[in-house]
Amino acid sequence: MKTGPKYKIAKRLGATVFEKTQTQKFALAQERTAKNKKRGRGPTEFGKQLLEKQKVRFTYGISEKQFSNYIQEAMKTHGLPPAETLHRLLELRLDNVVYRLGLAPTRRAARQMVSHGHVTVNGTKTTIPSRRVHLGEKIGVREGSKTRVPFENLAERLADRTTPSWLMFDAKAMQGGMQTIPTVEATDTAGDLVSVISFYSR
Repeated sequence: MKTGPKYKIAKRLGATVFEKTQTQKFALAQERTAKNKKRGRGPTEFGKQLLEKQKVRFTYGISEKQFSNYIQEAMKTHGLPPAETLHRLLELRLDNVVYRLGLAPTRRAARQMVSHGHVTVNGTKTTIPSRRVHLGEKIGVREGSKTRVPFENLAERLADRTTPSWLMFDAKAMQGGMQTIPTVEATDTAGDLVSVISFYSR
């Protein structure tokens, strides 16, 4: 997905949408910009919801069409609030799970890692970043890729990293998977998902 100029987007949506903008330098620039802005009318409710939608979409790096499909599925699913279902659908994308496991430094890098065939599901190579991960499935690094640069000293690099409670990962075996289904409480959300659902419910 082409995102355009990341710094310009992050100034509008917030630093959390891209890993490269989560720096002290960017935060200081944002503070200066905020001080220089003239006071005026705040954003409308529609405007707030639109910003939340864009924030979530850019954080996960998916197209508008993909995001709309997830919204439709979330709104049709019974038994859970749509926002909770949407959170699950986004978190269970293979590229996101690869990122959460610590195999890649960013979701974009995780997406490329999957697309280039470095990741396996239950021992079989897969190249579909949007593939949904299920309980019991094993996510690992392809045997032929374990000596590649992205995976060098993986155990050492992951020593100070905290894996989300719904995931488990064996750095030495370079394999992991889900322990439980992700919930909003167990994983930080990219934005106000209730506002996002409201935006599409208009």
